[in-house]
Amino acid sequence: MHYVARISREGRRTLIGFPDCPGCQTFTVPGEDIASVAREALESWLEAELKYGEAPPAPSARSKGANRLTVRIDPALAVRLQMRWARLKQGWSQSELATRVGVTRQQISLLESPDSNLTLATLEKVASALNLDLEIELRDRSVAA
Repeated sequence: MHYVARISREGRRTLIGFPDCPGCQTFTVPGEDIASVAREALESWLEAELKYGEAPPAPSARSKGANRLTVRIDPALAVRLQMRWARLKQGWSQSELATRVGVTRQQISLLESPDSNLTLATLEKVASALNLDLEIELRDRSVAA
């Protein structure tokens, strides 16, 4: 999963903003790696939203172009976001999903939290309860997507 960042110059620094994530922005100074700074800022913002029980906005289909950077997020974070979005799309509380999965509400809360450990078996149960397919794919980084 990836979000698009908008890049602009602010004097000697570079401003990185995420149109899909209101208030998520950061600066780099000359010599810093823009992509890694952007990813760190985005992931921190998304994790904070999850920790406070929010449903961060999904990435929109914004096109690439001048002054844009595609920022891929950590797969574990992407799964947590997708679980939260799918649960909310169903109109279910964490308790309702927990009942369908056969776990406690606290366990669902932990699964949606960036601080917990995800297991494949639990992800499969949650995906099944949400009537979703779980697909895991390993891709060669050297091959263009």
